[in-house]
Amino acid sequence: MAISSAVASFGQNNTPKKVQYPKTSKGETVDVYFDTKLADPYRWLEDDKSAETGAWVKAQNEVTYDYLGQIPFRNVIKARMEKLWNYEKIGAPFKEGAYTYYYKNNGLQNQSVLYRKDSQGKESVFLDPNTFSKDGTSSLGGLNFSKDGSKVAYAISEGGSDWRKVVVMDAETQKIIGDTIVDVKFSGVSWLGNEGFYYSSYDKPTGSELSAKTDQHKLYFHKLGTAQKSDQVIFGADKKRRYVGGYVTEDDRYLVITAANSTYGNELYIKDLSSPKSAIVTIVDNFKTDNNIIENEGSKLFIETDLNAPNKRIVTVDVSNPTPANWKNFIAETENVLSPSTGGGYFFANYMQDAVSVVKQYDYTGKLVRQIELPGVGTAGGFGGKKSEQKLYYSFTNYITPGSTFSYDVATGVSQVYEKPKVDFNSDLYESKQVFYTSKDGTKIPMIITHKKGLKLDGTNPTMLYGYGGFNVSLTPSFSIANAVWMENGGVYAVPNLRGGGEYGKKWHDAGTKMQKQNVFDDFIAAAEYLIAQKYTSPNYLAIRGGSNGGLLVGATMTQRPELMKVALPAVGVMDMLRYHTFTAGAGWAYDYGTSQDSKEMFNYIKGYSPVHNVKKGIQYPATMVTTGDHDDRVVPAHSFKFAAELQEKQTGINPTLIRIDINAGHGAGKSVAATIQENVDIQAFTLFNMGVVLLPELD
Repeated sequence: MAISSAVASFGQNNTPKKVQYPKTSKGETVDVYFDTKLADPYRWLEDDKSAETGAWVKAQNEVTYDYLGQIPFRNVIKARMEKLWNYEKIGAPFKEGAYTYYYKNNGLQNQSVLYRKDSQGKESVFLDPNTFSKDGTSSLGGLNFSKDGSKVAYAISEGGSDWRKVVVMDAETQKIIGDTIVDVKFSGVSWLGNEGFYYSSYDKPTGSELSAKTDQHKLYFHKLGTAQKSDQVIFGADKKRRYVGGYVTEDDRYLVITAANSTYGNELYIKDLSSPKSAIVTIVDNFKTDNNIIENEGSKLFIETDLNAPNKRIVTVDVSNPTPANWKNFIAETENVLSPSTGGGYFFANYMQDAVSVVKQYDYTGKLVRQIELPGVGTAGGFGGKKSEQKLYYSFTNYITPGSTFSYDVATGVSQVYEKPKVDFNSDLYESKQVFYTSKDGTKIPMIITHKKGLKLDGTNPTMLYGYGGFNVSLTPSFSIANAVWMENGGVYAVPNLRGGGEYGKKWHDAGTKMQKQNVFDDFIAAAEYLIAQKYTSPNYLAIRGGSNGGLLVGATMTQRPELMKVALPAVGVMDMLRYHTFTAGAGWAYDYGTSQDSKEMFNYIKGYSPVHNVKKGIQYPATMVTTGDHDDRVVPAHSFKFAAELQEKQTGINPTLIRIDINAGHGAGKSVAATIQENVDIQAFTLFNMGVVLLPELD
């Protein structure tokens, strides 16, 4: 696709009118932390069920959408994004019983549809999540078949909530059977034969289920044909744990149980299902490491762990004496972070090497079979399946390559294209390169920068700097239609791999936690300074963006260095760091953050960067559009509400500080295609408009 001569004008010519914000009343709440009294005037916005909060949300959205409606090229961006998004997407197939299943989206369907083919190749719709609700706000939250494929349990999320209901269906007749299981949260479903399945949930909280604290997770077994109220508690009744999970091994022999109080570190248990009266056996009795049983061969267990291996390893042990003292290396730790999978009778070790994938195949003796030849430099995922499969599937993508699916012959190592999307995007016109820059304390940080070829380094390129930096999450290269549109319009997209993430293992993660959290913000600030110094952009053309923990990142960065960027885009962010642990499962994030109750020293440290508590009068903050969902029960919307209220009260100058609140939407999972497109359109329109863009490139 060629760019015509009528290129964009990126001058500071827009002069947005000063926004008249809704009045946000102040309360008189004062909290005492150790010897410090601290006012919390917007505490009332935490009540998500109150009429006053509802009226505030409505008034804020009216102001925001009125502003967005005045941006002249907003609909141009939407038309292009819808056109680019409108291509058929087909997921990797998987076999259950006599059928082959796969997800397919014809282009702009709000939710992907699950299809299946019988042995004769006849295709039919098996489950269509678009029928769950008229507006696309209900989505499929997970799906698991029984071992023989005759039954399926699927979870439905309504309004983006983490609370789910689980429906059981006869896979052959497609008729619902038995009771619908309700009030399920942070859970998979794992079948035991056709008898029933294991799932996890909390007791339903009193007050608002969207914001009330949930901290005792339990593992249940539901026997088909019985009422949910008679479901047996397997684990968690006498041991209070915040996160509990259970799954049955492929041979139906063992129940594996994990239990944790935070997002890092878990206990590990096992129960022999071949003996009904067997006890639950402890394998790991503390929360100091991450541990997970990924396979078994009879009584031989294969465990993924970071015990004495910050980059992870796989060990083996016999179930008769499974404690760590008896563990033996199967795949030893390397200098790169390991993410293993199993399928086709092999182990696959997916390593991250400077945030890109390297995949190696091993047999059950631990012998290296081969390093898999990938289609290019980027992110490979998949390589999982049943032990009996002869062919597995994996996906491959990077920032300029739309995600494609490949089949993989486990015996020969040959990959073949299974599905290559037909996207109206010419990757040959773009380039993506990795650089290493120096953070404040001298640490080298990798960053991948993507843009059109022939980019002029003159400091005037609209640049989106995206980051996360927490919870051991790794940002690896992947294609995005929204980012493609951004780059078509002359934008630069840059993603640094900040400390707090998982790109270099546990040490890298820990270097961005608790009293070292400032490292993450410093890494992000240094990324911005690098882009400016290298003349990719300048403060007038730089936007920073992130969601959830990345929303905190944006909030902290913009309050610490407001002059460094023109636009700030914090999404579903953790903004009130002094109170985050009092909502829903927030206390489980304490491994990364610590809490304001831990100590006076920790309180002062957290208060020093908490976005809500660091908005100051007399400062000109960048043009800001906070985004959240009114049904977000992961990071409650009160975080965003309070931050927006502080900004609107204290902002100096004419830069707008808006909040865009999706209705009947949660933290992001399951969001409809229409809502996802509109959100990205509004973010890009707001960003370019506030950078002074008056004309977009015309595309032939």
